[in-house]
Amino acid sequence: MSDIKKLTEKIIKFRNERDWKQFHNPKDVALSLILEAGEVMEHFQWKNKEEIEKYIVHNKTEIGEELADVLYWVLLMSHDLKIDILDALDKKIKKNEKKYPLRKARGKHTKYNKL
Repeated sequence: MSDIKKLTEKIIKFRNERDWKQFHNPKDVALSLILEAGEVMEHFQWKNKEEIEKYIVHNKTEIGEELADVLYWVLLMSHDLKIDILDALDKKIKKNEKKYPLRKARGKHTKYNKL
């Protein structure tokens, strides 16, 4: 059994034990995902490069907790929508490899349609 499948099973067990599935429609799960991603961003808001580097050293645990919350909602949503998230990621990487070929994209932050 993959680590992703084990994590997803833990999440589903956690949710089911609390009878929360009734609240987990796709819209609200997507909102929760975005809200948690915003909490990740709060750690870096208004900080310059040097401040961010120092902040990370002392706040990795808190940042990690917010990233874990994002992963929680991604795994929950992919489970509920019956999306194999690892397969979806693999396909997306292959798609991006075509959109951003090395010879054009290496070392650039330009969007694919401007390369």
